[in-house]
Amino acid sequence: MNGWRHPVPEGWEEQAWAALEEDLGPGDLSAVCLDEDTSVAWTIEAQAEGVLCGVGIAAFLLEPEADSSSEFFCDIRFEDGSAIGPGDAVLTGRSRATQVLSRERTALNFLMHLSGVATLTRRFVERVEGLDVSIVDTRKTVPGLRILQKYAVRCGGGRNHRLGLFDAVMVKDNHIEAAGSITGALSKARASVGHTVRIEVECETPDQVEEAVKAGADIVLLDNMDPFTMSAIAREFRDRVILEASGGVTLETVRPIAATGVHVVSVGALTHSAAGLPFHLEVG
Repeated sequence: MNGWRHPVPEGWEEQAWAALEEDLGPGDLSAVCLDEDTSVAWTIEAQAEGVLCGVGIAAFLLEPEADSSSEFFCDIRFEDGSAIGPGDAVLTGRSRATQVLSRERTALNFLMHLSGVATLTRRFVERVEGLDVSIVDTRKTVPGLRILQKYAVRCGGGRNHRLGLFDAVMVKDNHIEAAGSITGALSKARASVGHTVRIEVECETPDQVEEAVKAGADIVLLDNMDPFTMSAIAREFRDRVILEASGGVTLETVRPIAATGVHVVSVGALTHSAAGLPFHLEVG
């Protein structure tokens, strides 16, 4: 068991090392109180209910070094995406005390943050259970952590929106203003990208939705519309275009929004407002 849920996000090793280097700098000054040959048994335990994510990164940082004693180990007890509760031991091991204590905080930071994203995502997904709708993330991510945060969304049962500016076209309000119209912006976009690239248009009114659909949009984003308006739009256009609801979606509002007939609800809070899920590492 390596802890990961496939597909594994690319480049995570470099991110893990960069985070460790940020914390460690030229060396751990607190390690001077320990003998180099001191070893400890250790356990990482969850302190709250939630969805696990990041255990593979934590194990990578805490696994014994190549020249370590054969008695040293790192054992993964749960995989990413698992439901966990207080007291669950997600990782156990034995290592040099200097290694595990110097890397403890970096490992826990990844584990707490990514599990927090996965846990919040699971709560949103559970709120729309039984409805034909997907919960997706946005680009409102922590700089440098987008791939990992979007992985955590998948571990929580959500789906991913576009990864970045490069893998789909989204014609937003400022694009429309600068281009002069939805039709003009969409026409230029369609002439410039390949036939496999989807084009989404952000709309604030029913008239804009109608224009976007007639102009050939693949996806229409209903921005900050009320459920009554979205329901009317869904009745008319659901079979012609993918409808996405977005804008200030909360756990309290997500189900009535999802029940309007939209195909997708995008939630920026999954990545920009998820509270960390608490874990601690204990030795002995």
